[in-house]
Amino acid sequence: MSTSLQSVEFGWYIPTTGDGKYIGAELEREPTAEYMIKVAQAAEDAGYTFALIPTGGGCLDAWIVGTAIATHTKILRPLVAIRPGLISPITAARMATTLDYISGGRAAINVVTGGTPPDLVAMGDPLAHDHDERYERTLEFMNIVKNAWIHSNAHTSKYLAANENYRDIDKVHFKGKHYRIEGGASYPPPVQKPYPPIYFGGSSIAGKRTAVEIADVYLMWPEPLGWIEEQIAEVEHIRQELKQEKGSNRRLRYGLRAQVLVRETEAEAWTAAWEIISKVDKKAIEQSEVRFNQTDAVGQKRQNRLRSESEENGYLIAPNLWAGLSIVRGGGAMMLVGTPEQVADRIVEYADVGISSFILSGYPNLEEAHITGDLLLPVVKRKLSQRKISIV
Repeated sequence: MSTSLQSVEFGWYIPTTGDGKYIGAELEREPTAEYMIKVAQAAEDAGYTFALIPTGGGCLDAWIVGTAIATHTKILRPLVAIRPGLISPITAARMATTLDYISGGRAAINVVTGGTPPDLVAMGDPLAHDHDERYERTLEFMNIVKNAWIHSNAHTSKYLAANENYRDIDKVHFKGKHYRIEGGASYPPPVQKPYPPIYFGGSSIAGKRTAVEIADVYLMWPEPLGWIEEQIAEVEHIRQELKQEKGSNRRLRYGLRAQVLVRETEAEAWTAAWEIISKVDKKAIEQSEVRFNQTDAVGQKRQNRLRSESEENGYLIAPNLWAGLSIVRGGGAMMLVGTPEQVADRIVEYADVGISSFILSGYPNLEEAHITGDLLLPVVKRKLSQRKISIV
């Protein structure tokens, strides 16, 4: 598949559970405000334009971290998580536009529907064990959120005036299976029009259908190119079905959330990669295996399959694509490993099949932001420019 992309964006990662050179070992760096701000500033200096702030039971709150980062950077956009079912849609709409307002139009929203059932139970989600219904709820949730944003745009001048102007705001009314809103309103209006960009991931059919209806960027985890092409084709097929069914012609961009490790030589890169998991013990691997098998997330099941199939090959999935971290890490654990030229080639290959948004990270994130900014991004920029694709 030849690319028709005109631009590609690169984001980094904020380690809100702590950071360090090793995984599966004692935490080396606490997730202090000072450290996370340093990572964000390093990412901005390196050339990254946004930063994913993770969510989950072990993470600091993404919204508070995102606000701190926004106030200590100039262009970096905090990508923060909205979790339907764990917060009301009108509250979420207000939080998002408040962040957009105080950051000068830099907010980006990551809609997180899933998680492991134990985590969802611990968070009080009544649909913890109802995979497809969570996506149904997400559709209702985001319809309310987007309507609140759109209605608020009509009254831009009133939000910063006297409080009594609140009564003049267009109200949102909604009655569905999961939500009932009577007279809901969001303020202030979003700085970005019509609202901040929406990122979304979900590998099941229900997840992909939801992405087509609500998202601007559909996120995936690294897989062999053929697997990625199949996923994109499936999403595009659903998009065409919905176009015929509802008359919607929304288009999607596609993104990849990946680990990355580049060094001047290939030998140095692989030595550093294996060093990351050098302190993992058997007990940690066994505990992780139990946790991975508890998931109902299709994306995690695909990652489990890749890890299992690559075990006899040193966890090498495809050229420069390594599953070693996934012995203890869930989610986006697949890592691109190699020289700047090699890893840049892999990134360009993903761009060639339609990926226009890359969210990268490394161990530790502070140093790796600097290294990738110095070694990798210039090479990627050069190779993409040869295809007349710019980095934004």
